[in-house]
Amino acid sequence: MDLHKSPAPTARGPVPATELRCSDADRDRIADILRDALAEGRLTAEEHAERVEGVLNAKTVGELDLFVRDLPAAHARRTTAAYAPPGRPAPPGRPAPPGRPAPGTVPAEPDANVVAVFSSAMRKGRWRPGRRLHAYAIFGSVEIDLSEAIFEYQQVVIKAISVFGDVTIRVPENITLRGTGGAVLGNFEVSPLDSGEQNAPVVHVDGLAVLGNVEARPKRGKLVADILDRVSDKVDKALRRHLDR
Repeated sequence: MDLHKSPAPTARGPVPATELRCSDADRDRIADILRDALAEGRLTAEEHAERVEGVLNAKTVGELDLFVRDLPAAHARRTTAAYAPPGRPAPPGRPAPPGRPAPGTVPAEPDANVVAVFSSAMRKGRWRPGRRLHAYAIFGSVEIDLSEAIFEYQQVVIKAISVFGDVTIRVPENITLRGTGGAVLGNFEVSPLDSGEQNAPVVHVDGLAVLGNVEARPKRGKLVADILDRVSDKVDKALRRHLDR
């Protein structure tokens, strides 16, 4: 009986950078360039909305590059070179605009995603936000309440994307709050705060609202110090009860 062997696979060269599959972080970087171009007047609201839709549907790095190839920021940064393979540092890019952390201080990949599609989602109470959080409200609502959160990092970035939805962010009154974003037939509003304490947490909110709403502002009566004091009191009381035994 003859045994038929399948031919060995032919060797193939390395995949060109433009044909690599793009990630959510790649799309976010291109969306940042488009948002800045809209704010600078290089794109109209209609052009921005059309390109953002294309970015969300893009599959490869090369497809993403098409949406920013006529923008100066893309040439200064060499968009395709920004997608360095894991473990290889990305080349230096343009400096961070005012209100955003310096490049490299906060990872590009989110620690967590909060997604609401035709639904609602929230983060509130005693929780620990990471350095980066992404919130997506697509025909839904997302609530992120940091007023009682335990800040383990001084720099926290929240990227909020709202499409026919609503993203609401609340922070304590004594932190620093910054925001850079845009809206297309929607509302993107961040009430800036400046804390007098050098080591106070800094929350950066950016993103985009398309026929939706993104809002970030302080929650009255909520202070980081007050929260820490209450935790300390509970620890002290528990310790005293233990020592009295």
